[in-house]
Parts: sequence; C-alpha cells; structure tokens
Amino acid sequence: MKKLLLILLSTSTIYAGGLFSMGTKNVSFSIGTDNSLGNDYTVIGGNVNYFIIDNLSIGASYQGFLGDDPTMNQMTVPVTYHIPLERTTISPYLGAFYNRTFIDQPYKDYNIYGGRAGISLKTSPNSFMSLGWVQEFANSADNIEKRSYPEVSGSISF
Repeated sequence: MKKLLLILLSTSTIYAGGLFSMGTKNVSFSIGTDNSLGNDYTVIGGNVNYFIIDNLSIGASYQGFLGDDPTMNQMTVPVTYHIPLERTTISPYLGAFYNRTFIDQPYKDYNIYGGRAGISLKTSPNSFMSLGWVQEFANSADNIEKRSYPEVSGSISF
C-alpha cells in the first residue's frame, strides 16, 4: 500500500494539469436538499480548496440547512487526491473528510467522517465538473450511522 501511494504521489508531478497543480486554488458553491431528523431542508454551501502539492488538495467548506427546525450548520475539512492520467481531460479522485455538525438544542452537535471517490472532467482551462460517490459515518450519541449518496459538483480554479 505504501509503495502504491508513493508511486501515485511521485507521478502526480509529471502529469498534473493546471487545474490540479501545486498552489492552485478553487472555489465551488452548492445548493441541494436533504432530509435530516425527519425534516426536509434546503442546503446551501461553499467550498474552497488549495493544492498543497500537485494533485493533492486540502480545503474547508460550510453548509447551512434552511427551511425547517432545528437549525443546522456544518463545517467540513476535505482532503482530495486527483489521480493523474496522461493526455486526458478525465481525472479520477479519492478523498476523505471530517465534518462537524452544529445543531440547535435539545439536540447535540455531532461528527461525520468518511470518504469519496469519482471522476473529474476538465470543462475549460479554469474549471472542472466532478461526479462521484460518498460514504459517510455519523457519530451521534451512542451509535454510528452509515449513509452513502452520489455527488455532483463544479469548481472554478484560479
């Protein structure tokens, strides 16, 4: 496993496109729906990422859950690695994240952690769209709940 990781990281500097190169920043905004605690919410959010080395980014994101009670807010720290492929506009990715959900009383704040995998498609020299799958684990009180779902996103880099 360590050898595979070293190979992936060492080849990343060879094939890193401008979108996933060290020092690149990207931002994205999201809007969607979610059902939590038996309530339907409209979810809005924003995400920023910074590529600390070619193809490896770390970020921060915020999501607000609107339209029902209790009020919920989420802060997330994602880490994503885009697997470099030669001469293509498609880049598979793998990622992990930690999320803290803040929720009004009488509920308690809780943690979510998980992973994601998918593909990113370069749509212009400064943007890409991603399609993937997320697996998350929520640690609320005495039990761990699992949930998986598809994700679709778009990002603009600068």
